[in-house]
Formats: sequence, structure tokens, C-alpha cells
Amino acid sequence: MFTRAGCHLCDEAWQILESARQQYGFTLQAVDVDIDPELIDGKVRFRGRINSVLLSRLLRAEKWMDKENS
Repeated sequence: MFTRAGCHLCDEAWQILESARQQYGFTLQAVDVDIDPELIDGKVRFRGRINSVLLSRLLRAEKWMDKENS
């Protein structure tokens, strides 16, 4: 997760993603974007707060794609 020190929305997002990680089994790592602004590849999934419904849809779709490519 791209994050920023002191960002309360990042802290909230981390809690949501950690819960989803336990359900879907993906790896979660925090990366501070202020260290290297070139880290972001242009794929913005959320602005502000995470929409839990959209997150679930994205993760289910990703899991489905992984099964199709196996």
C-alpha cells in the first residue's frame, strides 16, 4: 500500500486492507510515497477512503483472473 506518514486515511485504509488480507491471503506491505515519488505507476484505485464494496469486487476479480491463468 502506498502511504504517507501521519495520514489518518492511510491508517484507516491499512486496517481495511489488513482485514481483507486475512480473508483473501494476499501480501500487504506499506511503502512511503514521499521516499520515491516515481513509485506510483498511475493506477489509482481509491482516493480518500477505501470503498469496502469496491475493494471486495476488485479482489474477487483478481482471484478469478489468477484461477483462469493457472
